[in-house]
Amino acid sequence: MHDAGSKKRTISNILGTLTAAALALSAPPAIAGANPCADVEEGGAAYVVCDFDARKSDIRLFLRNAKGEAYNDFSRLSGDLSGRGETLVFAMNAGMYAEDRAPVGLYVENGRTLKSANTRPGPGNFHMKPNGVFWVDGQHVGVTETARFLKRRQRAQFATQSGPMLVIGGRIHPRIHEDGVSQKYRNGVCVRDGHIARFAISNRPVTFYEFARLFRDRLHCQDALFLDGGAASGLYAPSLSRHDRFIPAMGPIVGVVESASR
Repeated sequence: MHDAGSKKRTISNILGTLTAAALALSAPPAIAGANPCADVEEGGAAYVVCDFDARKSDIRLFLRNAKGEAYNDFSRLSGDLSGRGETLVFAMNAGMYAEDRAPVGLYVENGRTLKSANTRPGPGNFHMKPNGVFWVDGQHVGVTETARFLKRRQRAQFATQSGPMLVIGGRIHPRIHEDGVSQKYRNGVCVRDGHIARFAISNRPVTFYEFARLFRDRLHCQDALFLDGGAASGLYAPSLSRHDRFIPAMGPIVGVVESASR
């Protein structure tokens, strides 16, 4: 959604104020089961931030269905899960991919490594070192620089590699500059307290620096990872009545799932 006048900006400011407690900077956010997502404004840009506690939420990665076909969009994934008695309550694209929808970097799903880590040099955002890995292992989640993730031989039930890192040890990536001019829709993730995954997506095109600053200054994340941008950046959040359908195709998807038994 693009800014459309002072009235909309005023509403966004009010929403930002009302949700400040849920996005408290001095302590882990309160996870609201009814609506884990909130509209946030930072530096004049509007975002959606969704928080999920891995101790309470089932966070997974998805790429292909049982037939080996890439899901490509949120609707196909939601329909597949529904047929198994599960409900998709949140989803976002989860990293860069090739033309065949295969992940560009490390991809682990249900404990199986479907694509090994990519540490080669190359062009584009993914290769803006250091890049990183978002991983899930039971009740623990993390965002870790790729080299450190591999050195630690980090256990992960799910993992996706993307890049660049936006924030590293509380500092914005050294190659992300305040005077950058490229503006795109962008989405990314950080982790608080080893359990809470915080997913963010911009509601209008923003620069890398603006997006990194959201994670550093507003969300107070020590480490944050860029997942993707442009036409590939989308969100599925039924709690906000939002289902982005403009994405031409998708590779890895991160989703939060509820089962009928819960």
